[in-house]
Amino acid sequence: MPKGKLIVLEGIDGSGKSAQYRRLCARMERDKIAYNHIVFPRYDRDSSALIRLYLGGAFGSRPGDVNAYAASTFYAVDRFASYRDDWGKIYENGGLILSDRYTTSNAVHQGSKLPDSELADFFTWLADLEYRKMGLPEPDLVLYLDVDLETSRRRMRSREEKNHTSADIHELDSDYLARCLRTADKACEHYGWRRVPFLKNGIERDVDEKNDELYRIILETLGNK
Repeated sequence: MPKGKLIVLEGIDGSGKSAQYRRLCARMERDKIAYNHIVFPRYDRDSSALIRLYLGGAFGSRPGDVNAYAASTFYAVDRFASYRDDWGKIYENGGLILSDRYTTSNAVHQGSKLPDSELADFFTWLADLEYRKMGLPEPDLVLYLDVDLETSRRRMRSREEKNHTSADIHELDSDYLARCLRTADKACEHYGWRRVPFLKNGIERDVDEKNDELYRIILETLGNK
């Protein structure tokens, strides 16, 4: 039996990714498209223990206190456990997986710690680590939701107030978020991700209009044009 398909939604904090992910799941259920959804990191599982310590500041109060390669392994282990525990058999038996974040987040968030001259080597190392050495599936489609820094920060503050939560070490560092945006540009080019613009004719796009585009691209990937 042929293996399934893995579709990933990616974007930095405040890109609207989680809201678009929920809308996509609802549309697929409405249209009776069989799929399974996963969200990374899995904060409620033991496999994310090092991630929680890292984001909570146990290893340093700034993202750069843990280098890109070490931090990437924290997230990779959580994905490996998820693949073995939750969705690997479904994927291997031809199932469709829709993922909110994936290896792609390491490329953006951890790659941002490195100078531009080292990014290509890091991107290659990351793909080799997760897709080949660890045996995780490579995505069939990555949809990257673009955003600007000001909007990202505004949305994060609004979310924190609404949910009565506090920012982690990634979210607190504006310079780091700016570097993530620049790194994401290079990751899109290196890996061939499908970029979904934040603006249309200089104006922030409507949430539903953007969702229509995302859903159309997914259907094209699945062969349901």
